[in-house]
Amino acid sequence: MIELHSLTCNYGEKVVLEDLTLTIASHISILGANGSGKSTLAKAICDMITYDGNIILDGKNIQTYTDKERARKIAYIPTKLDFYDEFLSLEEFVLLGRFAHKKNFFDYSVQDRKKAQEQMDFLHLSHLKKHTLSSLSSGETALALMAQALTQESEIIIFDEPTANLDPKNSKIIAQHIKNLKQTHQTVVITHDIHLAHFLENQVLFLQEKKALCFEDDFFTDTTLSKLYGVSFSSLDVCYE
Repeated sequence: MIELHSLTCNYGEKVVLEDLTLTIASHISILGANGSGKSTLAKAICDMITYDGNIILDGKNIQTYTDKERARKIAYIPTKLDFYDEFLSLEEFVLLGRFAHKKNFFDYSVQDRKKAQEQMDFLHLSHLKKHTLSSLSSGETALALMAQALTQESEIIIFDEPTANLDPKNSKIIAQHIKNLKQTHQTVVITHDIHLAHFLENQVLFLQEKKALCFEDDFFTDTTLSKLYGVSFSSLDVCYE
């Protein structure tokens, strides 16, 4: 469970989120216009940026966790993969997810490698495991990021724009995987993709003017969407079914 207490995030003098107090107890989709603070909120929850206020993760202030403890609790999957080693293989990248569990100064264990292999098998990536990350397609890269997060075995997974830059086929594959993961993980999905959010059937958190609006079952109506986004909506067509 994630609790936010008077959370305020800013970049220089620009306040992006202001005095947010709320509880994220289950699966949630976070939507909002460009620049509304969606990714900022995700990074704050993962203690990746500075902020004012308090973030409590399972009853404990997130800033009191060690890096490895926090990684075992929560995983962040970015919108895109920034290469720090273009020759790193998919297999090596996925195995890095076990860093939160391995002993310092020791190599990854046989069990660590087995868990990485299991996730590559699960996401149908094993045939690519010797390929470099830079050689993967956008869809394969999205699955690689998910495989690493699953190998990390975190309790909560935050997806930041998981279907961005994907074609309809790969978007559907990613959407179905995220929905299935709700059975084993708490999921937080940041997205502009209203169809994805509708398909996931999560509670919706809509960020607007530095604040957060919570919706249960009344978000996906033409009236609500038109009001929030300032454009006309009519008969939302769900494409992930």
